[in-house]
Amino acid sequence: MPPEPPPFTDPEQAAEFIRQFHREQPAAGAPKPRLRAVLDEIDRTGSYLHTPAELAYGAKLAWRNAARCIGRLYWRSLVVRDLRHLSSADDIATECFEHLRTAGNGGRIRPVISVFAPDRPGRPAARILNQQLVRYAGHQVDGAVVGDPAGAVLAARARDLGWKCAEERFDVLPLIIQERPGERPVWYELPDGTTLEVPLSHPGYEWFAELGLRWYAVPAISDMTLEIGGVRYPTAPFNGWYMGTEIGARNLADADRYDMLGTVAERLGLDTSSDRTLWRDRALIELNIAVLHSFQEAGVTIADHHTESERFLKHIAQEKRLGRPTPADWSWIVPPVSGALTPVYHRYYDPVDPEQRPAFTAREPW
Repeated sequence: MPPEPPPFTDPEQAAEFIRQFHREQPAAGAPKPRLRAVLDEIDRTGSYLHTPAELAYGAKLAWRNAARCIGRLYWRSLVVRDLRHLSSADDIATECFEHLRTAGNGGRIRPVISVFAPDRPGRPAARILNQQLVRYAGHQVDGAVVGDPAGAVLAARARDLGWKCAEERFDVLPLIIQERPGERPVWYELPDGTTLEVPLSHPGYEWFAELGLRWYAVPAISDMTLEIGGVRYPTAPFNGWYMGTEIGARNLADADRYDMLGTVAERLGLDTSSDRTLWRDRALIELNIAVLHSFQEAGVTIADHHTESERFLKHIAQEKRLGRPTPADWSWIVPPVSGALTPVYHRYYDPVDPEQRPAFTAREPW
């Protein structure tokens, strides 16, 4: 006889998480009764349901384990919205909009995760097709991209589904949700009051505001799977707040994104005839100054890379006192501006274990 297929949820992963939960949450009591119940449920059904407390702590652990995130000092503050009872596209869209309102918080950004129904044996859960809940579209116009090239593919798909817009530089993409494999996705325009945006200006150059740049305040990742104890939650958008360099040194500066360095350099009157003039470096600094200045003036939470680097070392020290390693991906932790001026540059980190769970992982395609 052929061997029986493995259970949908790995019992070893489940057991490891239950033990960790009870070890780090002593008030939950001894783990043995809960462990027996979980393994019995997996044996009977192929998977199991987390308690609300397990879900909340597991989501926080996934943040604590995120090797590419410099902001992990705040992992305990994550607001966990338990929405596992929701699986329809309409309900998911409604609660994603509420997520943005809750996280935006009038500019005082709160770290939030909204966890919807998990994958179950024979019943894959819905997927959000957007990389982030808020992102700008890219439009092919006369052979060039107007807007964000990173949003061009999704914008084309949205138009195929019936979305229409003015094809401008900062058009917010609709939310696109697919309930089941092979089903036609559904798109939803983001309602007023959900997308907090900051117009960009510069404290030293009045002309900077004339560039018409802006950026959204809540970076809510929506294309990753939350894995806790062998259970996969493919629809679990989460956010922290921005570090200024993410916007000023990547989103607005990268050649395959908004590519603004040449324009800024021209307005600054810089000599762009040679790389040796360091015109890109000088334009990059002014672009980042504008981002930090504008968010501060608007009363919207944002971090600078020097302060966040110091806070990350504080997080490492706290974890070390508790006897825990802090795996980190150096290439992501070191900021893309003045890296060698930050304390995170001059050190090694605990190696990254790709099998460490709980974790946010790349979502498997259907």
